[in-house]
Amino acid sequence: MTRTRVKICCISSVKEAEMAMAAGADALGFVAAMPSGPGIVSDATIRAVTADVPPPVATFLLSSRATGTDLAEHVRHCGTNTVQIVDHIDPAELAVLAVSLPMVRRVQVIHVEGPEALDLIPRYEPYIHAFLLDSGKPGGTMRELGGTGRTHDWAVSAEFVKRTGKPVFLAGGLRAGNVAEAIATVKPFGVDLCSGVRTDGHLDQDKLDAFMAAVRGA
Repeated sequence: MTRTRVKICCISSVKEAEMAMAAGADALGFVAAMPSGPGIVSDATIRAVTADVPPPVATFLLSSRATGTDLAEHVRHCGTNTVQIVDHIDPAELAVLAVSLPMVRRVQVIHVEGPEALDLIPRYEPYIHAFLLDSGKPGGTMRELGGTGRTHDWAVSAEFVKRTGKPVFLAGGLRAGNVAEAIATVKPFGVDLCSGVRTDGHLDQDKLDAFMAAVRGA
């Protein structure tokens, strides 16, 4: 059986990073400036925390920038080894990013609003290392690019996993009580969450331990 990887998002301090890594997290997510959503921290904080994260733990910069040049500049400034592109940007910009920072891993977020999400696989697949399926609404009046705490249609996500050759992370409303079902249904490479392991915005040790135990049990 393949082990399901875990990414703990909305990391805001060295203490939270240490808690997540001690619990067994494979990756840490850092939320930069966004139009909405929880867990936003300054670029300076991201850089300070990632400086202390040892390999092989991956550090994801969640960036809402829309051009390859701006994304590359953002990653250089924050010092992460992975960039999570949270909007459905022009794929040509990912090609620019790949040339600018070839050693940085590129993860494209797909917001699963319906079966049309499957049409985005060939659009982005040539330019990225992994997908992350989330529950935002990038085209709405109030643009949501993640951190909604909502689940989406896992049947679409399961079909997405079947159709792509890239690893897929599943996000959106995950918690200890539903992650086993999510893994069984979607069979993702990894799972990703923010609010599901937090209380009043802070990483909660009990919720974190329960979530990691549920993933291992699945």
